[in-house]
Amino acid sequence: MPIIQSVERALQILDLFNEQATELKITDISKLMGLSKSTLHSLLKTLQLHGYIDQNPENGKYRLGMKLVERGHFVVGSIDIRQKAKGWLTELSQRTGQTTHLGILDGREGVYIEKIEGKLAAIAYSRIGRRLPVHATAIGKVLIAWLGEAELNALLEGYQYTTFTPATLASREALMSALTQTREQGYALDSEENEQGVRCVAVPVWNHESRVIAALSLSTLTSRVDDAELANFREQLQQAGLALSRALGYAGS
Repeated sequence: MPIIQSVERALQILDLFNEQATELKITDISKLMGLSKSTLHSLLKTLQLHGYIDQNPENGKYRLGMKLVERGHFVVGSIDIRQKAKGWLTELSQRTGQTTHLGILDGREGVYIEKIEGKLAAIAYSRIGRRLPVHATAIGKVLIAWLGEAELNALLEGYQYTTFTPATLASREALMSALTQTREQGYALDSEENEQGVRCVAVPVWNHESRVIAALSLSTLTSRVDDAELANFREQLQQAGLALSRALGYAGS
């Protein structure tokens, strides 16, 4: 398998930083890497543009960026939460017969990291690893509803509101209204917005810092589950979401 030199060099730069070398001058990096400053300048600026490298404004030295903290939290958190969530997802799927999911936010999209197939389910479109548009899914709405204003604005800057069905939310105004409703009621609905004939409900999973780090969802067919039954499923899902949140150290209600 061929090695892409520029990618390898960028990763090697990141590996230079440690507990003893939290900040480095470009001359230090040049000596350690055996590369010219001009070559390093382009690599460092690219890493800086994407948040993997930061530059101390006081001394001009380079240091690791916050994007690495975000990515590391994503990896560690997703492994831990997937293990903890599986029991609740399995129990809920067995009680309701419906398919349940665990999803997390990655960039501008949600992604399924766990799925339990229900015995009554006839929904084959979902799979672990599938990426989800945040504007057209219940999980997506939950994952972004509690973001801070600046973080949410950054995520929605230039966002494409792709239409999947006639019910898809097709504008920022429509999505913001749905996010307000999600925060007020504590859950989100996807009423055939991503797949015709499919309704989903999702609830937040909170961590010990009272931050939403994931979402649980339950998918149903409109032809098989009426409003009353969906409301019952939603209550069970909310109980599971709160139980999982408590297991992760959440102290809220």
